[in-house]
Amino acid sequence: MTPAFSSWQAFFAMGGYAFFVWLSVIVTLIALSGLVLHTVLQRRRLLTAIQQQQARDRRIRAAKQKNHATSAGDQP
Repeated sequence: MTPAFSSWQAFFAMGGYAFFVWLSVIVTLIALSGLVLHTVLQRRRLLTAIQQQQARDRRIRAAKQKNHATSAGDQP
């Protein structure tokens, strides 16, 4: 098996198409990085929203129990 490029300089030159090749690599990496960042931020927001909803549900449940206990104590 022979190497595709004879030197590192030839590798970086990409047979005269270096500008287009490396521009494509950079654009792809930026797009993938953006997707990863978006996914991480969206996950954080989703987990925060879930925690807030669970806390709200706990508060509502506690208020209902307290209200039920109070109204049951008032009944003869």
